[in-house]
Amino acid sequence: MSAAPDSATAQAGEISLDASQLRPGVHVRLPVPWIEHQFMFNSFVIADEEQARLIAAMNLPQIFCDPARCRVPPLPRQPPGEKAAADPAASAAESARLRAVAAARMAEKQERSRKMTQLRERLDKAQQHFAGAAKAVGGAIRHFTTNPREAVREVDLVSAESTAALLADPDSAIALIAEKAQDDGQAAHALSVMTLALLIGKQAQLPEPALRALGIGALLHDIGKVTINPSILRNNERNRHEEAIYQNHCRAGHELAARAGNLSQAMLDAILAHHERFDGSGFPDRLAGNAIPLAARLVAITNRFDNLVNPLDYRCALSPSEALSAMWTREKKAFDATLLQLFVRAMGVYPPGSIVQLADGRVAAVVGSAPPGKPLKPKVLVYAPEVPRRQSIMVDLAEDDTMSIERPLRLQERPAEELDYLLPRRKINWSYLADQR
Repeated sequence: MSAAPDSATAQAGEISLDASQLRPGVHVRLPVPWIEHQFMFNSFVIADEEQARLIAAMNLPQIFCDPARCRVPPLPRQPPGEKAAADPAASAAESARLRAVAAARMAEKQERSRKMTQLRERLDKAQQHFAGAAKAVGGAIRHFTTNPREAVREVDLVSAESTAALLADPDSAIALIAEKAQDDGQAAHALSVMTLALLIGKQAQLPEPALRALGIGALLHDIGKVTINPSILRNNERNRHEEAIYQNHCRAGHELAARAGNLSQAMLDAILAHHERFDGSGFPDRLAGNAIPLAARLVAITNRFDNLVNPLDYRCALSPSEALSAMWTREKKAFDATLLQLFVRAMGVYPPGSIVQLADGRVAAVVGSAPPGKPLKPKVLVYAPEVPRRQSIMVDLAEDDTMSIERPLRLQERPAEELDYLLPRRKINWSYLADQR
């Protein structure tokens, strides 16, 4: 086996071991490329005697160990003569058994890699649709004031196509929403709000015509912003006069859409009332409870979620799990509790795009929803810098009893290289040197 670049040199704090010193609880780092061995990681703490025997059977010239990560110290190094006497050649049967175990684990690793390739292909396909749909929606928004009927026709087409394409693969859709680039703009926001609203609508078992109306209303919910100076929209610290102008986008959008003449009442409701709050604290009419139309209640939830995950000031960005937690614990009174519960159920405890810490201390990104019976066991992509991103390690926690999530993590607390590895589509300046769009 050929050593990967830099992998055959001891890193800071590491010592060199030989196979005679291995036992459960000892940390090891294998100085070979990840793709050339059967273990999930290059660096790990030996779990049991079988792992120790499998590592020894690799016949590596050296093995590295970080004593600070050991649960027990390595065994004393045996002098060469004693090692030969105390450690005779393994029996042919044992050698054959270890080779078979290694081959089976390598096959399992290759199958995991195949699934990761399929996931990447799904994300790439969803991203292509997302980019094309966002471009179409952006054009419709720009041309709405001059040709509203044609703009509505384009939005209707995007809604129909997106319902089929994105909801057929909701995990990829949610992951892309969490990984939107910093400069994706209003069209991508509209598409995110639509996709998430349709997810809730599906959970609520809305009929197809209602879903179609919801999708169009969600795509056009911010159409009134075309009447507002962009500097006001980008300003997080609006004065009272600017805030009044901003809040008028709901009514201005409703008037623009009504003049188009080909939008249903539910679509118009979503545009006018998506900033109303269930407790009566919203705008423009301070409606409360069920006085807020259903479509507007749905869009209110998903609009708020996307604004938390993708805010103007990315220093304030929350991960999807953080955003859900904030809405459920601190803002619950502002939303229809039944619909919010459906939204949480549709997204899962750890939605795709969330950053989490695993029980073994590793960091991962959630890339797939948990199955219904195991809500705390989603699919995760593990941060392993020794593994190329295109071969990155994906683990289905529902099928792996050895790994679990310990807690969600805040984006702002993670180093840039980690986030670039786990959320590569989210082209954010994580250092916040240019921190506002």
